Amino acid sequence: MNKVLFFAHLRDAVGAEFLTLDAGGKTVAELKAELAAKYDLPRMETVMTAINEEFAGNDEIIGEGDEIAFIPPVSGG
Repeated sequence: MNKVLFFAHLRDAVGAEFLTLDAGGKTVAELKAELAAKYDLPRMETVMTAINEEFAGNDEIIGEGDEIAFIPPVSGG
């Protein structure tokens, strides 16, 4: 199982700070697409992803037990 953390507006859209789900063997892009469809998450292509506190690209494969964080871009001035 994997812990998936959400920040900023993603947390509001999902309705939780994190989810526990089975994402092992999926790519980051596959997980983004799955979550975007299930929770109607906007603009996931602009969201940065970290696996085990290290930034990861969309082609990175998620391992069993990895912690994934989705971090939207920061706006403001």
